[in-house]
Amino acid sequence: MDKNLNETELKAFRAIRNAVVHGGVSPSIRELAGVLGYSSPRSAMLLVNRLIDKRWIRRRQNNALQILKDLREQKHQAQTVEVPLVGNVACGTPLLAEENIEALIPVSRSLARPGSKYFLLRAVGDSMDAVGIDDGDIMLVRQQPIADNGQKVVALIDDSATVKEFHKDKDVILLKPRSRNKTHKPFVLTDNFRIQGVVVATIPSFE
Repeated sequence: MDKNLNETELKAFRAIRNAVVHGGVSPSIRELAGVLGYSSPRSAMLLVNRLIDKRWIRRRQNNALQILKDLREQKHQAQTVEVPLVGNVACGTPLLAEENIEALIPVSRSLARPGSKYFLLRAVGDSMDAVGIDDGDIMLVRQQPIADNGQKVVALIDDSATVKEFHKDKDVILLKPRSRNKTHKPFVLTDNFRIQGVVVATIPSFE
């Protein structure tokens, strides 16, 4: 048990963390009360306020809960660095804007290597399922503006983020889906897009 949290606070924190990280949505007070076995939502509200006071979570501008730190029990196995989870990425907002960051997740330094910046992104859809990126998976992305042929990139096209396989031939760029669903088509581009980073690891379902 973390020294800063009692058993009830720890259970509440885990419930909030699991909902935010796995589902991308913080639980309502009534949902949290149900998970904790309370008949009244007031007790759950008091727990949330205590976690806020102890700076384990905070309320974002849209009233959703943001995870500010993680449990020590998940960190003792290896040296880690905290990496922001930016969820599914809202269209039209900067990738690492405060409103996009759902949680800070400890990631091993053997994956998130010193000297580079990283973020975590939740995959949506099946356009990359043939290369092991399924709907709901969490991708570890190294921030960089360029990529080599064959790398999986997070690209910003018309203010919307997409994950595809990068290929460049002279002045033509193809962002190819790698899916068993043949309805997905590649993007054919010149330079009217931005690479946000390269996918370096995938964590299935973040379990």
